[in-house]
Amino acid sequence: MQHPPAARIRVLAARALPVAALLTVTACSAGHPELPGAASSAAASAGRSPAALASPTAPPPLTEDGARDALIAPGDLGGRWRPTQGAAPWRDGLLKATAEDPDCRRLLDLLYTEEFLGPPAGARAVAGFDDAGGAAQLRYQVAAHRVADVDRTLTWFAGLPVRCGRFPAVTAYGAEQDVEVDELPLPEVGDARQGLRVTLSGQTAGGEPSFLVVEVAAVRVGEDTITLTNGGPGEVPEEVTWRAVQAGAERLAEVRRQSGTEV
Repeated sequence: MQHPPAARIRVLAARALPVAALLTVTACSAGHPELPGAASSAAASAGRSPAALASPTAPPPLTEDGARDALIAPGDLGGRWRPTQGAAPWRDGLLKATAEDPDCRRLLDLLYTEEFLGPPAGARAVAGFDDAGGAAQLRYQVAAHRVADVDRTLTWFAGLPVRCGRFPAVTAYGAEQDVEVDELPLPEVGDARQGLRVTLSGQTAGGEPSFLVVEVAAVRVGEDTITLTNGGPGEVPEEVTWRAVQAGAERLAEVRRQSGTEV
């Protein structure tokens, strides 16, 4: 049946409406990525999922050069400090000791080895300093350790003044020592920190009176950690440890900022 010219125009217009509507929806989707399906289409064309597009970039790991740049210098400690000339004689004579309690024995072992966090998971740099005005010695380390391992060790540190507040120990030469462990306040730097002050009093292998103080500090700054020991016969000024921690945390944070990692 032949339609009149006006009727044929109305039929053709009706058939064209769905096609026009479809073209309109497609154009809107292409012009507005926020519509459902647009992000998935863009991600698929780039070979990535929407979740991958939104995930943050992993921070770059600490490099050997970065660890060395984050070390402190003698001038950061004040007084007459200089690069170390070798192990102090009191290390083997007094720190090489043992105790019956497992936690206390472990503490003594770590004071001697100065490896409080175990082998690093990445880069590491170490510096040693001697006090030219006395027999004190400071060892400073910057290293990349697993965050969970660091936090677990800091928690263990925090409980030592209670578990090992005072205990007897015997040196490798058979000399008896009375050991006291106290918490050491540290500056509010980094993301987590813990300090200890360990005092050993007794006798040397030759029967002479002995008195040794060792301060320990561990500070986690982002994904990296600072550890140090500051020890010597007689009193060890707390401000030296404080300066080392303060300057070291600031330096490490600056090195990581320059490498593109905010801490």
